Amino acid sequence: MIRILAVLAALLYAAPALAQSLPANLDKANAIVIDTTKGRIVIQLRTDLAPQHAERIKQLARDGFYNNVPFHRVMAGFMAQTGDGQNFNGTGGSKYPNLKAEFSQTPFTRGVVGMARRGDSNDSANSQFFICFADASFLNGKYTVIGNVVSGMDVVDKLKKAPPGVQSGAVTDPDKMVKVQVASDIK
Repeated sequence: MIRILAVLAALLYAAPALAQSLPANLDKANAIVIDTTKGRIVIQLRTDLAPQHAERIKQLARDGFYNNVPFHRVMAGFMAQTGDGQNFNGTGGSKYPNLKAEFSQTPFTRGVVGMARRGDSNDSANSQFFICFADASFLNGKYTVIGNVVSGMDVVDKLKKAPPGVQSGAVTDPDKMVKVQVASDIK
């Protein structure tokens, strides 16, 4: 009986997200749908700019790697970072090797999604990515642009942010990516 109630509760929780339609003209084969604790975010991946990075994001989504992963670093006016399905705190990657940088001239503006990397190593992106809240032109040409938020930027804006003065942007009790799917895989 408890299991049945748990399944029903899960379905009720998931129903609003499942019922949401995707943006018109979305290239579903190259888009990810992120259902978060605050709502749904849809990202169009930029295979024209970063084909290896886009494939990695899709592969990890299909592996279930991103499910229940926190937005561990969220800085007001800058960005929200997630994607550490290994350690859940921003220190981990995935079982796959790091990727070579795919830098472009595409500017980091509101809604642009980029791959996080370790320190000064250009070729160290793996699984983590960030979504810009605002212009971040100081990142231009230094990080790989992998996509754009095409729906749900209002959801990104609602993510719990680090308190002012916390330089690392670390969030206590952060919001999560509950489920991440490639749009074409959603039935």
